[in-house]
Amino acid sequence: MSFFPYAGARALLFRLDPEVAHELTLSSLERLQHTPLACAWAQPRVEDPVTVAGLRFPNRVGLAAGLDKNARCIDAFAAMGFGFVEVGTVTPLPQPGNPKPRMFRLPEAHALINRLGFNNEGLDAFIAHVQRARFRTQAQGTPMVLGLNIGKNAATPIEEATRDYLTGLAGVYAHADYVTVNISSPNTKNLRALQSDAALDGLLGALAQSRETLAHKHGRRVPIFIKIAPDLDDGQIEAIATALRAHGMDGVVATNTTLARDAVRGLPHADEAGGLSGAPVFEPSNRVIRALRAALGPDFPIIGVGGILSGADAVQKIEAGANLVQVYTGFIYRGPALVREAARAIAQ
Repeated sequence: MSFFPYAGARALLFRLDPEVAHELTLSSLERLQHTPLACAWAQPRVEDPVTVAGLRFPNRVGLAAGLDKNARCIDAFAAMGFGFVEVGTVTPLPQPGNPKPRMFRLPEAHALINRLGFNNEGLDAFIAHVQRARFRTQAQGTPMVLGLNIGKNAATPIEEATRDYLTGLAGVYAHADYVTVNISSPNTKNLRALQSDAALDGLLGALAQSRETLAHKHGRRVPIFIKIAPDLDDGQIEAIATALRAHGMDGVVATNTTLARDAVRGLPHADEAGGLSGAPVFEPSNRVIRALRAALGPDFPIIGVGGILSGADAVQKIEAGANLVQVYTGFIYRGPALVREAARAIAQ
């Protein structure tokens, strides 16, 4: 097990501005991940292999996109026992994201609000970082699975969003075990409009066609997952499920952050603009997962994410219909111990 007490680190980090703490943590992980000091966070991986979307996952617990936007710390997270890690969201061109401050803690609710806005170094830097990762060659047993998450630049008109997604898909294809298409961040203007019927149909059709060309070029078919929002009604979920099947998508990630504030009303920072994550999104994401499972049938892959802060929470995500789960905000509040706890709970 790791010898560094995360509770002590969190106490120090939570005294800092959330984004400063985030960057300090990632910078430290990046610098130390290939040194003996990586034992500070390394822990044995729970082995509970499962095949989903044609991929062999060492266990069902993954890291959600958004934490490591530039793919700088893949090996550090691999050492924490994740069965899979998703990095990004990356956009074709570098962009600074939204003005600061843009990340806020709500500790009373075990929650965060962020309006980062796909701040990242761009596709070229992202791929270079992915190529430096060593987790595949250093793995003992089944290698961790790597997902690469793509989005659109803020300056790209929503009518031209498909162009950015096709650029992203072509760029990451050779390096990904699976690709996630993020159309559900609330922090890029009009992005969630891509979840509507006509826009989604056009985007998924273009992605499917591009994937066929890329599969022929690279000699392998990389699964594509679509990441959706929790703020969808039953009709919208049904329409998305129909589109996913119609265009041969391989899975869905449910869900992103929520715009709802009912669960945190009255708390400091509750009225900040952006997406709310953590415990308050647990039930909304489970509702979407259950609806997706009913609409998609028993075999369509679903990655459940939103509000997992314990092993029991992870099990409930699986019981709602998810094949795999991801953590983000819970990981910030609980640290690496959550990874092992969740994987063990699911395996039992």
